[in-house]
Parts: sequence; C-alpha cells; structure tokens
Amino acid sequence: MLDSMSFFALASKRLDWLAARQKVISENVANANTPDFLAKEVAGFDSVLAGTQSGMTTTNARHIATGSGGHGGPRVMTDAAAWERSIDGNTVVLEQQTVKAAEVSESYRLAAQLYRKGHDLLTLSVTGQR
Repeated sequence: MLDSMSFFALASKRLDWLAARQKVISENVANANTPDFLAKEVAGFDSVLAGTQSGMTTTNARHIATGSGGHGGPRVMTDAAAWERSIDGNTVVLEQQTVKAAEVSESYRLAAQLYRKGHDLLTLSVTGQR
C-alpha cells in the first residue's frame, strides 16, 4: 500500500509541476509584446524530485507567499534556451511557446492517464480482496 501511495504522491507532484510550467508559458505569451521582457521557464522536474525547486519559501502559513515559488513550488527562472531576442529586447518567441505548451499538454494528459490507471489498479486490488 505504501508504494502505491508514493506513486500517487509522485504523480501529483508531476501534475503540479506541469501546471506551474503551463502558467509560466501563458505569462510568457501574455508578455510577448512587452519591451525588455525575458521569457521564463520552470526548473526541470528533477529539481522538484531533488527538493531544490524553490528559492524563497514561506515559513509560516500566515506569511505572504513570495512570487511563484510560494510554498515550495517549482523555481521559475529566465529561459536560457529562448530562440531569439527581438529588437525591443523581448525574448518571447510565440512559436517556441506554442511548442512548449503542446509538450506540456501531452505530458499532462499522459500523467493524468497514469494516475487514473494507478487508481483503477488500486481499486481493483482492494475490491478483489473482499
């Protein structure tokens, strides 16, 4: 039972990370015409697993969450892999953001499907023992 719970915890972390990445992509798209705006990216999922995903965190539930790091959320940084910089200093390339959004969508669909299958297997094992 413990291993199945760690599977669900891992799947939930992955879904949360993908949601944070999609949010950053949408913020990039919203700022595509903002002069000197630098495209952002979320640190890789491996940093979430390693526990190094955030910079500043709140130490008390009554503290104000800081930025998108808040309660240990994924670390957001400037996208070093941005394709180009426009003449006004903006590094958001809509085509690149579209590719990233499609990748996130597919990864989210796959993670949700795995989560659902894990739930089905757990339900089957519990109901099969009655």
